[in-house]
Amino acid sequence: MSEVRVNNLSNENNTGGPTISGITTYSGTNFFVPPVGDTASRPQSCPDGSLRFNTDSAKLEYYRGDTIGWQEIEAEDVEIGGAASSGSIDGKGTRAIFAGGYIAPGPCFNNTDAVTVETLGNTIDFNNLTAGVTGGYTLGNSTRSVYAGGRLSTTPGGSATNQIQFCTFSTQNDYSDSGGDLSSSRAFGAGLCNEIRGLFAGNAVPYENLIEYVTISALGNAVDFGDLSNKNGYAYGLSSTTRGIIAGGLRVSSPDTASYDNIEFVTITSTGNTTDFGDLNYDKYEGGAGASATRGLIMAGYGPNYTSRIEFITMATTGNSVHFGDLTNLNGVGKYSASSKTRAVVGGGYSYPQADYSNVLEFVNIATLGNGQDFGDFINFGRRANSFNNSCNGHGGL
Repeated sequence: MSEVRVNNLSNENNTGGPTISGITTYSGTNFFVPPVGDTASRPQSCPDGSLRFNTDSAKLEYYRGDTIGWQEIEAEDVEIGGAASSGSIDGKGTRAIFAGGYIAPGPCFNNTDAVTVETLGNTIDFNNLTAGVTGGYTLGNSTRSVYAGGRLSTTPGGSATNQIQFCTFSTQNDYSDSGGDLSSSRAFGAGLCNEIRGLFAGNAVPYENLIEYVTISALGNAVDFGDLSNKNGYAYGLSSTTRGIIAGGLRVSSPDTASYDNIEFVTITSTGNTTDFGDLNYDKYEGGAGASATRGLIMAGYGPNYTSRIEFITMATTGNSVHFGDLTNLNGVGKYSASSKTRAVVGGGYSYPQADYSNVLEFVNIATLGNGQDFGDFINFGRRANSFNNSCNGHGGL
């Protein structure tokens, strides 16, 4: 038997340091310190099973190969107690921001609500957008929440904006103009992102198939990325660390509109047009979405009927969606949604058959199958989003 005494093994980039082979036992009585670094410093093309501690998420993560990349080591959800305001600001959870929206006939409002995804409870009033708006592209990395575009009025033909604005998850300062813009005024599309890059896919003002992107840490003007397979609005947006996935949506089909059931994807770090992934169980649009590093959820929506159905896909593969469960209320369209890597939260929207706006939030655990459970309520009754994607600092794309 041999014994090697070292204080720390911490060469994160695999460029040197000792190599230990064979069966090795660590018998220290205090602790073992793995390599440490933030999300931006994650090494690439590591040996499968490589272990590190992420200082942004405050969680251990391991490397699952070049296709999936780094993934957090999942544990049971632990309720950390307290109101939502005790969450991400002090580093104890995933902060989700639900921004803008309206109650018909309007006007749009600029306030945002927030929750800590790991903690059940009602929302808190978090901060404000630069103007009242609905239907913007929403996304976030571990530091910034981004809100791009959106409609400034709910009246038919109401004007939209091309502004890209942002705030910081760790403070409650209001959103600020980034100094950059979308290429045109747009609304009601899908937001997708990993830690580095954010994508804005589709448009319903008017219906278009363009995809643009920004670097989240720098922002600036959006740059052409590629195209969707069809002109599409109101779609579901999902993100893994490598893939952006666009599911469902609504298109113009003369003389009426019609909804989609197709699922398509892009590789976030490259550019180019979408590739076919598979199909939803039903064509639908304007619901909620959430994702772990491996599994994506498509929740509720409309088309041709209101639905409470939840479907899921495995994002590193291709194929049709599978039934996951159902929300407890048939409160179909205009949902707000967000997720950590283990839990998806969805709520608000227009309720049916009550014909009213809802303030109810529900959650599901992404790794299992099952129906929605009560999470809490929006503190201001009645919100309809038309902004359907993750704006949180711990979703599966990070």
